[in-house]
Amino acid sequence: MNRRRSLSLLAGSLAVTASCKRRDEKPAVPQASAPPPAPVQRLEGADLVPVSIDPTLETRTITGLRPFRPSGFVLRREEREGKVLVHNYGHGGAGITLSWGCAHLAANLVPSLTGLSCAVIGGGVIGLSTARMLQLRGARVTVYTDLLPPETTSNVAGGHWWPVSVFDSNKRTPEFTAQFLEAARFSFRYFQRLIGPRWGVRWVPSYYLSDGEPDNGWMAGPGGVLHETQIGFKDFGPGEHIFPAAYARRFHTMLIDPSIYLETLLRDVQVAGGAIEIRRFASTGEILGLPEQTIFNCTGLGARELFADPELMPVKGQLSILMPQAAVNYNLISGRHYMFPRADGIVLGGTFERGQWNLTPDDTVKQRVIAEQKVMFETMGKIRDEHLAALARK
Repeated sequence: MNRRRSLSLLAGSLAVTASCKRRDEKPAVPQASAPPPAPVQRLEGADLVPVSIDPTLETRTITGLRPFRPSGFVLRREEREGKVLVHNYGHGGAGITLSWGCAHLAANLVPSLTGLSCAVIGGGVIGLSTARMLQLRGARVTVYTDLLPPETTSNVAGGHWWPVSVFDSNKRTPEFTAQFLEAARFSFRYFQRLIGPRWGVRWVPSYYLSDGEPDNGWMAGPGGVLHETQIGFKDFGPGEHIFPAAYARRFHTMLIDPSIYLETLLRDVQVAGGAIEIRRFASTGEILGLPEQTIFNCTGLGARELFADPELMPVKGQLSILMPQAAVNYNLISGRHYMFPRADGIVLGGTFERGQWNLTPDDTVKQRVIAEQKVMFETMGKIRDEHLAALARK
């Protein structure tokens, strides 16, 4: 074969082979770039400042006795020895919360109050609220009491608006239920008229923590009889909040500072012409011997002996108050503990000792409450700091 022809055929063969290879090969697929990381979502509570729990910041530890009845408070009228006697006592851990509603219902038990002279026995929040409600209905009022704010049990209350520790669920009757709901709803509306520094009442978010899904009981949560009072209600599951628990339930409610509130209430009663007589009663007969024909019994635990109510029992509560922390503006309730940020200090509480009459503060309880809350808020702070750092990196 001619050498020149052989080279020509070889070149042609190579060209055909290369051409076929180019047609058979699949084009290279560009590699997809990695998806961008999911944005870090801001968790509920990221803007909240954890409480600094430091035992050296404690200003005082105080105790009080809640007047509790398993079947609920007493609100009824009776006539005795020619006098009209209206009972309004036994509100458990919700005296402040229910005060205006129960005062309203108590006043309704006397149809015509205009110009009527009334005696109110008791100078706590129930007595003073009842006195003021009677004045607003046109009555003339004298308050008989052995103690006035700031020495009353009401001054030891936490001040969180929510009707807890009022009755035992297995003792609640239909009649009491109707009374309880009317009082709670009236109070909820009335307290909103008092928002502001003069009364020491303000809206704050409240967070309830739990390791299991939040319980929707008879009162609270969707379907609860007082759910309409849980403003801004929302539940947060694992990974949706910064609290040291699996779940957090939030709703807005009112926080009442008793030291401001009770002083203002007492002043309003006096400015409206209410007389105050410091007096301690030893018997029902002494009360019925008062010059007023219409008497409102707001004696709290005193009604146990004065009006022979053996169901009424003390429930001891203990609060430890830390120095105020202005940046803290939320309530936190976790199991048996709660924290309320009042103007007079950070309130740490959560004790409920039935049948305990001893008012001496328990140092062991104080140390336990402070220690457990310290762990909770330090853990909350770590979760919050890590989350804010992650937000800053995104």
